[in-house]
Amino acid sequence: MMRSDVIGLVLAAGQARRFGADKRLARLGNGHGVLEATLQTAGSVFSELVLVLRPDDQRSDYRLPPGVRVVHAARAKQGMGASLADGVTAIAQQPAQAVAILLGDMPWITTATLVQLAKAATEDGIVQPCHLGRPGHPVLFGRHFWPQLCALDGDKGASALIARNPAAHLLIDVSDPGIYLDIDVPSDLASAPESAGFQTPASP
Repeated sequence: MMRSDVIGLVLAAGQARRFGADKRLARLGNGHGVLEATLQTAGSVFSELVLVLRPDDQRSDYRLPPGVRVVHAARAKQGMGASLADGVTAIAQQPAQAVAILLGDMPWITTATLVQLAKAATEDGIVQPCHLGRPGHPVLFGRHFWPQLCALDGDKGASALIARNPAAHLLIDVSDPGIYLDIDVPSDLASAPESAGFQTPASP
């Protein structure tokens, strides 16, 4: 299933200071780059994929799937909230029903999880996966909430927006630990869940 009325917005404009290098290019056990793997999975579910990068990033530096639109977040240095706002602002005029906010350093979220979330997306809802009682990513925001996303700033993401709208917040139980496994430091490359089929990470 591919959802044409839900845009996949992948945030990859962070500074990654803890990793010590460009973690977006770090290799996973299957040989794919971290960002490349994230985009491939998202692209199998969302027919429109938008990638948010830093202003000085070059598209050619990354192995991007065909059709991925790149948005350079002018305020990337201000933090995730600012980058998210820049990304949503870039798609605000499109007639999609919802946007799925994915993080570029979370390559182990399964296609099945994204399909399950996309099916539950609505214009006035906030959909989030949950595994063993722990909420994770991505979060899908109906377009009703896009103006509030566009108003975000600084390093705070959309957690406060979720907290302010409990009636609209729908948690979906999934059997996918990948929803909360991100990559902050090189040792995290070995954190792939067995269900993801990844092996020991390859050398960068």
